This record gives sequence, C-alpha cells and structure tokens, in this order.
Amino acid sequence: MVIAKLIGNVWATRKYDSLNGLKFMLVEILDGSEKNKKIVAVDTIGAGRGDRVIITQGSSARAILEENQNQKIPVDAVIVGIIDEDCDF
Repeated sequence: MVIAKLIGNVWATRKYDSLNGLKFMLVEILDGSEKNKKIVAVDTIGAGRGDRVIITQGSSARAILEENQNQKIPVDAVIVGIIDEDCDF
C-alpha cells in the first residue's frame, strides 16, 4: 500500500463493460520510490479532491473489486482508505 493525494477526477464515458459504474480518480503518490508519480485509481469509499488516501495496487486491488462479482476487472489501483490524522509527508 502507498499514501497518495487525490488531485482530480478522470472521466471516461466509454470503457470496458466491467468498469461501468466505477469512479476513477487521479492521485499523486506521496511516498516511496514512486513519489510524485501520478496514477489513476478506482475510488470505492467516496474520497474527495485534496484528501490524502491509502492506495492498494496490483492483484490486491483487483481482489477488492472482484470480491462480489463473477468477472475479471482490469484495475491496477484502488483507494482503500482516507487518512484522517494530519501526517508529515
């Protein structure tokens, strides 16, 4: 998992069928070797612009979305938490 800041929405009116209904957000990674890298993550918890969030990536991200569905979902990053406490990054 990594810590990131939510910096904007990503709108995609046409996309792979299993992605319909998902909210895409642009996040900037705040720590580690990928610091300042921007990626698209699926928001499953209702985060908002400016929030610092926890992101999970790879098979863990897919597992969260596929948990209650019978199809494979092509997702590489999911927002799994909003950081409440003010932290130094």
